[in-house]
Amino acid sequence: MSGPTNGAGRDELPDELPDIARALTWGRARIDVMDARVLLRHVLQCPASRLAAWPEQLLDAEDWAAYRELVERRAAGEPVAYLTGEREFYGRNFMVTPAVLIPRPDTELLVELALAHVGDWRQVRALDMGTGSGALAITLALELADADVTALDRSREALWVAMANAARLGASVSFVQSDWFGGLGEERFQLIVSNPPYIAAADPHLEEGDLRFEPRNALAAGPAGLDDLVEIAAGAARHLEPGGWLLLEHGYDQAFAVRGLLADAGFASIASWKDLAGIERVSGGRWLGRS
Repeated sequence: MSGPTNGAGRDELPDELPDIARALTWGRARIDVMDARVLLRHVLQCPASRLAAWPEQLLDAEDWAAYRELVERRAAGEPVAYLTGEREFYGRNFMVTPAVLIPRPDTELLVELALAHVGDWRQVRALDMGTGSGALAITLALELADADVTALDRSREALWVAMANAARLGASVSFVQSDWFGGLGEERFQLIVSNPPYIAAADPHLEEGDLRFEPRNALAAGPAGLDDLVEIAAGAARHLEPGGWLLLEHGYDQAFAVRGLLADAGFASIASWKDLAGIERVSGGRWLGRS
């Protein structure tokens, strides 16, 4: 097998402290080009323009050691977001740790749909179920004027991350530790959103890529990946005001099943919406109340 062709070999380190250009050459020989740049920017705490403008700038010993460690960890498969401790979502940087899922662009569709379905409610009461990093709840709180947003998660460690993000971004969100609806009492909302676990427990993708490092209980939900979606769809009506909406992110092949769950639970105006890849990624329905 041939070795890398773009600079130093995989195990070859510069004899002296490298400049930015040589450090990037070494990093690119081991990991993706963009990852190598992101990690060096993180170590140097600098914008991308600095890497291009001053390639001859020497790294000091501490920065070079830190960069080497991050590159080695990325080469072993660790997600960049966990290495840098942040990921952008809806134009804002959110802190992430291995206690929470890494926010993904697909979930921005859920935000767009939530904003489009708040209707004429004067002060929206919104609930984000399984908040993780808080990306959904915090984004809704910042995008909806005067919204009353609650975020829940069963994981205390995840809630710590979400609360830290709310404080950093200046969002007013109430946090509840709860296993789905269990800790909500009789509270009702006009909008419930959730990006719950929806991968089948035996899905081989769980052992690939970034998913290997993310919390399994935030990814997998039973043999078909539907266990949590079933529970949310069945219980949401007790916590929705008449006319309120439930919007659920789900897997690429689950839209038909989720629409069925919503129909069984008595929801109306049931629909599914496609992400930028043309995949039905979010399904939802309106609760009109029992007659």
